[in-house]
Amino acid sequence: MNQSSWSDRTLLKSLKNPSKDAYTINMENPEVTFLGAEQQPDFATVLIELSPGEKIIELKSLKFYFFDFRNRVLSYERLINVVFDDLMEVYKPRHLRITIQCRPRGGISSELIADSRTRKQADDIAVP
Repeated sequence: MNQSSWSDRTLLKSLKNPSKDAYTINMENPEVTFLGAEQQPDFATVLIELSPGEKIIELKSLKFYFFDFRNRVLSYERLINVVFDDLMEVYKPRHLRITIQCRPRGGISSELIADSRTRKQADDIAVP
């Protein structure tokens, strides 16, 4: 399945970064809803830590972007990678870390983390 079927990154809008200085923006959305593999609703808190490059996230568009997941069927693992890839592509930050805290399902909760620093290290490791 291609990337465009997992999300609509065109919903993400940006603003010009007002500073050339290094800083970090922390965002939290405690109400992300999506459809799990069995087409049952899943709920998660998404934490975003972003050190911006030339662009920053326009928060209203981020809200609409997350709202769009309500009708999409995807796993926790797919969700974090789709969000990570979309934010990296649209905003091109200096650093990005996303944490997704999923509500318990069957008594088990999950937390997933994607970090541009560790992903870069993993990309640098040659696979034989």
